[in-house]
Order: sequence, then structure tokens, then C-alpha cells
Amino acid sequence: MLREGPDVYMPIPKENKKYTYADYLTWPEDERWEIIDGIAYAQSTPTWQHQSISGEIYRQISNYLVDKPCRVFSSPFDLRLPEENEKDEDTKNVLQPDIVVICDKKDLKGTGYYGTPELIIEITSPSTLRKDRLIKV
Repeated sequence: MLREGPDVYMPIPKENKKYTYADYLTWPEDERWEIIDGIAYAQSTPTWQHQSISGEIYRQISNYLVDKPCRVFSSPFDLRLPEENEKDEDTKNVLQPDIVVICDKKDLKGTGYYGTPELIIEITSPSTLRKDRLIKV
């Protein structure tokens, strides 16, 4: 794996192919990955500062959603964002956003969600800024 710094995400050159959610499901569970446009990116463990910010945002949203139909989820959470008519297992965009709010529970499957959630929150840091603002968009 190629990694730089505590939060830097680097593409992992495995083979010259586009990866899908079906491939992702075969990878080791103790590794954190995202697939963006079919390219696999390894993720490092977030810093304590990142965890603190994420936890506070999650807590506040969760408190707000008490007795409401929507639910909040935090990473690790497999968010599959399909292209038009793309089957779940063929999805080439599998993200691990920090926080996701889901109101349509019918597409909650396995370890995450297949579709577009109501809200996605990504906490950026200097080391993840390029990926979060340019590659994930």
C-alpha cells in the first residue's frame, strides 16, 4: 500500500482495471478502502482530532433525529453511489463518508447504503483536501 502521512489517501496500483463493489467485498475487512470511478484508494486511520469532530457532529445530528424517520450513520459505512441503472455489485463508487443521513431505509443493505442519501458530511484536513475536493466531487 502507498500512504503518506496520517490522513493521506493514495490510489493503490493493483492491476490496470476498474474496481466495483463486488471486488470491494472480497478485500480484507481490516483494511479501509474507497473506490472512486473504479479506482481503489486506501484510507489510513483518522486522527483523534478528526474522530472528536466527527463524534460531536454525529451526536448532535442523532439527537435532532430522535423520533424522526431519518437515521444518521458514521464511518465505516459503505455508501454505494451508482451511475444510472448500475447494479449494486457493479457500482464503481464506494465511499466511506464520515457521516451520512438516510431517510429512505429501503436501500440500507449489508454494511451500508445503495443510492443517494439526504446528507453526506466529509471532514477534511490538509492531508485529505485534494482528494476530498477534487477527486470525490
